[in-house]
Amino acid sequence: MLKSDLIIIGAGPGGYETAVAAARRGKSVTLFNGGALGGTCLNEGCIPTKCLCRNAAVVSEMKDSEQFGIDDFSFTLDFNRVMARKNEVVGQLREGVAALLKGAKVNVVDARAEFKDAHTIIAGGEEYTADNIIIATGSVSKSLPIEGHDLECVMDSSRLLDIDHIPESLTIIGGGVIGMEFASIFNSLGSKVTVIEYMKQILPPFDSDIAKRLKQALTKKGIEIINGAAAKRIEQNADYEIVVTYDVKGEEKQVVSSDLLMAVGRAPRVEGLGLDAAGVEWSPRGIVVDDSMRTSQQHIFAIGDVNARMMLAHVASFQGLRALNTIEGRPDDIRFDIVPSAVFTVPECGMVGMTEEACKAAGTAIRKGQSLFRANGKALAMGEPEGLCKLIFRKDDNVLIGAHIMGVEAADLAQQCADMMNRNMTLHQIEDVIFGHPTVSEVILAACHAVK
Repeated sequence: MLKSDLIIIGAGPGGYETAVAAARRGKSVTLFNGGALGGTCLNEGCIPTKCLCRNAAVVSEMKDSEQFGIDDFSFTLDFNRVMARKNEVVGQLREGVAALLKGAKVNVVDARAEFKDAHTIIAGGEEYTADNIIIATGSVSKSLPIEGHDLECVMDSSRLLDIDHIPESLTIIGGGVIGMEFASIFNSLGSKVTVIEYMKQILPPFDSDIAKRLKQALTKKGIEIINGAAAKRIEQNADYEIVVTYDVKGEEKQVVSSDLLMAVGRAPRVEGLGLDAAGVEWSPRGIVVDDSMRTSQQHIFAIGDVNARMMLAHVASFQGLRALNTIEGRPDDIRFDIVPSAVFTVPECGMVGMTEEACKAAGTAIRKGQSLFRANGKALAMGEPEGLCKLIFRKDDNVLIGAHIMGVEAADLAQQCADMMNRNMTLHQIEDVIFGHPTVSEVILAACHAVK
């Protein structure tokens, strides 16, 4: 039996980054990699989708070349090359992860791991043990339990990332982050896209003002977005077209397309881990943890998507750091209530902190300010006038508690706001910061000046 200071099950961002951090702190680490290094984020999530998002943005710019004085411009798109570039980027980063782990002398075991008991892991016919164990197995795509959900023609996001053609038409069930990013990508690449979303707005976690404005922008680009619609049935007709039947406002309707994406979220990857044998409390909704990421077993921790607290790669990484700090008795100032997130549609959306709706539900009195990208010099010069910046301040002390942005560079602007929120900056302190000109970040200062 191989003994280590720390065992980590799962080699996504949470797993491999925690492994490297622990090794640099002098611990012997065994990392179980049950799939491809980098996990979902690198291989079938964040990175490959961002590659396609960049392709979509370039194509969009080419289509709009006339506004920059480029006339009679034409181009052809080699989709095989698009996908090859995506695979090249993923491969390069995967090699980088392998080199990082090797340099840190992490023992990587390429096998699926399962608990034999609370202190023993079985993988590849061998047994392993450690003083502490971190579970970082990520998540899997969910599917609606409707008639036809298991047909071969129904793709999840992983399969769509390996598609060999641009769909003539694409129906997407689910208007969350995954669904809206793919809607924007394939709309830009030439597909006729229809989104069916059960909730009253797309991007349910986002501020309603941002979600509404994004819907308007994407509708102008030709994406049909149907809110308040419940998918009921999936079929293929005689021409092998995919027919989705859905209910909206009590009326049954259908949409027909060449391809279909099921994008209704992700579920924690908990099956097959032997959690019961380890005495770890869990359910299909995820492994139960406290704020230190500790499970019902004091020496076992769970980080990232598998605990379902917040399914974001960067959250997994910092939850891993929290778990490692807890093991070593180190205090930290990580703020899990301040987590920036983004949707890489065209235009982008970024957010951090509380939405206006969440403030109302919590009874938090607020002040808010908004600014439009069309009044920002840099955004206009870039040909990117579409956008809104909305800032939310707590009324009693004027501390920034929420930032919601749609427009060019929105993800980076949300990060800038997260930096300020981590320092509990007030409205007046932000107004005293010198913002460079001309920069898109001036929309933040403009929103501050507009606070009422």
